[in-house]
Amino acid sequence: MSDQPIFITGANGYVGRNLTRYFIATGRPVIGMVRSAAAAELVRSLGARPVIGDMLTGDLAPLMAGAESMIHAAARLDHSAGRDALAANRDGTARVMAAAQQAGISAVVHLSTDSVLQAGQPLRDVDETAPYPARPAGAYSAGKAEAERIALAAAKAIRVMILRPRMVWGRDDGTALPTLVRMVKTGRFAWISGGDYLSSATHIANLSHAVDLALERGRTGEINHITDGPVRTFRETVTGLLATQGLIVPDKSVPRTVLRLLARVGDGLYRASRGRLKGPLSFQEYATSAVEISLNTDKALPELDYRPVISWDEGLEDIRLGI
Repeated sequence: MSDQPIFITGANGYVGRNLTRYFIATGRPVIGMVRSAAAAELVRSLGARPVIGDMLTGDLAPLMAGAESMIHAAARLDHSAGRDALAANRDGTARVMAAAQQAGISAVVHLSTDSVLQAGQPLRDVDETAPYPARPAGAYSAGKAEAERIALAAAKAIRVMILRPRMVWGRDDGTALPTLVRMVKTGRFAWISGGDYLSSATHIANLSHAVDLALERGRTGEINHITDGPVRTFRETVTGLLATQGLIVPDKSVPRTVLRLLARVGDGLYRASRGRLKGPLSFQEYATSAVEISLNTDKALPELDYRPVISWDEGLEDIRLGI
């Protein structure tokens, strides 16, 4: 194992801080890039060396000095009908990849998402050969697809591997699970056509393991889907996650066709009003949660020797123990 530092962008985010914990636990030094002094203190408390920088501004290469490899986990996660996520994820990735080359980084894992394939239609057992849609679901999908293209172009100069997880979950989740909890507690939660469509998911421990494998043996320019293995329905996944918080999910359901129309109309209102008006959900949010998205991971087994290290039941118990 190398004793040279790993540079992690977005080190204070849910994925970034768990990757920091993972590599620190293996004895690997970590340099974590964050945007504020408060975030720097968090990263320092995890045992890493924080540096303050923004992927959209400033000189990034000096911050990477001394690092051997990089994990690009920073991203604008905005799923609204706005367009900021497109430019931020595209331009930020371009600047990060350019800085990595300038700093002499030898290997990069670019963390992408199944959202690059989302257009509002089901994605059934989809593999890495699936093309980017002509009309992405929203700015987040478009921006992350552009980021992938930039990472693939950078792979001609340095070793770059791309991982696509789906619905990352686990203890310490500060995004998806808290949102679900708020929706249930405020009475705003409803299944979409019953929620009985398949949805892949990726426990944070499985993603961290896959990142480690990609750095060790991944081939440059390759994309790999990473999930927990056996696929479950969206209803089973959400019900299980909310049960760890002692919550029972109501049976209320909304027809998919109605929600799709509301999402399209809401996006139109958002754009026409320049963000002052919006519907109950954006089309990006609809595409993420309202249709089947099941990822085929057959490619990751021979290329990375990837197998999940934590099961669904073990992950749920880990959340319960962490409450």
